[in-house]
Amino acid sequence: MARGENYVRAVQTPPTGAASAVYLTLATQVLSLGALVVFEQVRGRSLAGQIAALGREARASETVVGAVTVFAVLMMLLAGTTLAAAIAYLTWLIRARQTSTPATPAGPVLAAWLVPGVNLIAPFLVADETWRNARPPFDRRGRWLALLGAWWLACLATVFMVGARLLDTGSGELTGLGVPELGVTMLAAVLCGWTVRDITTIQRSLHAAASVRRPVPPVRHIVISAEEAAIRRS
Repeated sequence: MARGENYVRAVQTPPTGAASAVYLTLATQVLSLGALVVFEQVRGRSLAGQIAALGREARASETVVGAVTVFAVLMMLLAGTTLAAAIAYLTWLIRARQTSTPATPAGPVLAAWLVPGVNLIAPFLVADETWRNARPPFDRRGRWLALLGAWWLACLATVFMVGARLLDTGSGELTGLGVPELGVTMLAAVLCGWTVRDITTIQRSLHAAASVRRPVPPVRHIVISAEEAAIRRS
């Protein structure tokens, strides 16, 4: 009995709530980018031309203040949802590592994502380590590596494509973001959510299997006579 109880305690509850937060924030990030891309396609080029033509004419600037306000709000939404998605993913990843290996420090995870240069490959390795520590079936290794590699390539492509567009100030557009950037961002978000779901599902299965071994306390059946029942009711 003692060994069974210790085994159950070693398998921590998987971070399903943190995984749901990742799905939600990724969806809001894609939606906010989609809204910005639509605004860019409909109004971006003409608004950029109007802003460039205004110069120092303060009165004329009032004609575009509404569109500029909408653009600023969309940019803040994109920045906020991107930050929220990053925080949600890091929170989930730290908890997922601690689920398989209790007392695992959060430092390596943060360093893998935040240290320049290191973050080009380390997040891939940390996610793979988390998957392996979850003790998945060995025959899923090839499928997992294909999924993980596709996610990481899409993630890097998103960073470089969106970054290149935002830094290209001579394009005559507000941001230059278009359908290709939206498409690769959406692909990266879907694959990221898939990797999160894969690890969380494995941990949930392990936790459920361990819970079956938990000892069940004996149930005491108390039998009373009809006379005793009548006395108690009275």
